[in-house]
Amino acid sequence: MSAADAHTVTDLASLQSLFGAVGEASLRKEVDRLHPVYQRWIEASPFAVLATVGPDGLDASPRGDPPGLVTIQDEHTLLLPERAGNNRIDSLKNILGDPRVALLFFVPGVGETVRVNGKARISVDPALLQRLAMDGKPPRCVIVISVETVFFQCARAMKRSGLWDAREPVAVPTAGEMLAALTHNGIDGKAYDLALPERQRNTLY
Repeated sequence: MSAADAHTVTDLASLQSLFGAVGEASLRKEVDRLHPVYQRWIEASPFAVLATVGPDGLDASPRGDPPGLVTIQDEHTLLLPERAGNNRIDSLKNILGDPRVALLFFVPGVGETVRVNGKARISVDPALLQRLAMDGKPPRCVIVISVETVFFQCARAMKRSGLWDAREPVAVPTAGEMLAALTHNGIDGKAYDLALPERQRNTLY
């Protein structure tokens, strides 16, 4: 057995011994429906991360719109419009093969997040597409999510990261710089970055 294997946790009892008992509040905050207090929270969210699973593995991708990112159909159903994007459709392909999804909702400046787990299907119902249009443009399709569990996550991660703290922008590679590096300059990074703002404005919806 290698040194790494000797320190690898492989069973539930060992794992639980690292953390101790779950507090009452952590258990009672989980419900199987969109309680009105969770509905109020989700309606304020402009951004979420959608997690899916498929034959090629896991995927997590961002989703954003003005607050009310998702539409609450009823206490068991969320409607997530699929807007214009890069056409990779990784999440949608995964849903075709495995309906399990998870959503992590953020509200700017708020430390808590809300997590929703459920099962999804893809709808192209014309009435639904028109109902969820933005700037006169309907989504390509709508992810209809049947809610199974909902709970909020405490603010510790946000506090540790300082995510919402005011700070100077961090100098990271631009989209063009990353593409140039990944393609050995097969894509002109500078040209890509110059064209990107207008392309994003024109294809936002």
